[in-house]
Amino acid sequence: MYRKAPRIARILTCAVAVPALLVVAGCSSDSGSGSGSDGGKKDAGAQQQQKKPSAPPTVAAAKFAALPDACKALKKDTVEGLVPKADKAEGTADESSDPQSRRGCSWGGLDDKGVKGSQYHYLTYSLQLFESNQALGSGEKRATEYVTKQVNKVQGKEGVKDVRANPAEGIGDQASTIGYGAREAGTDFNHAVVVARTGNVVVTLDYNGAGYAGTKAPDPADLLKGAQTATKEVVASVAAANK
Repeated sequence: MYRKAPRIARILTCAVAVPALLVVAGCSSDSGSGSGSDGGKKDAGAQQQQKKPSAPPTVAAAKFAALPDACKALKKDTVEGLVPKADKAEGTADESSDPQSRRGCSWGGLDDKGVKGSQYHYLTYSLQLFESNQALGSGEKRATEYVTKQVNKVQGKEGVKDVRANPAEGIGDQASTIGYGAREAGTDFNHAVVVARTGNVVVTLDYNGAGYAGTKAPDPADLLKGAQTATKEVVASVAAANK
């Protein structure tokens, strides 16, 4: 009996200890599993937030939504002063497949002074409206890019000579002038071109002339002055059309 007592005591002690260890292990297992599950959910949520695409930047709305009647963008007196004896006082409107975004008008006239010779004047301009586009950018940005293209286009014309290009102030939001000479149909012409932007609209105006019967072509300085005056009126008509 004395030998069995210690052995029984040890067996009872182990029997009590084993369930206790199982309980501790079970609690540890449950705790770790729960923690891992919550951590996984948090990581998945963080990854989803990182992968969520950001909204594209908002494009500013265009300043102007409409173009004026091109042939009424200039005052009658202005046309008569720049193009004496115009063939059509009301002007000739450009044909456009999209008049909502592009319009233009032109006048031509021969001022015959008899034995003193004659001078021919021609005035033409176009108006281009650019709408804001999520993919292409704001109307103002697109118009600004178009100004550069137009200036380069005029300067790069075949056969032009004595090209003079300069920035101009006081005409819309930005403007450039280009003066040049060219021989057209056997006659020397002088040109004064103004490319101006007002908001999201670009005005490209060309005022030119030639001399006949011994008369010289119109003075380049006079053409430039007339072109700038006319462009300012056209720019003002854009604002008036959008009131």
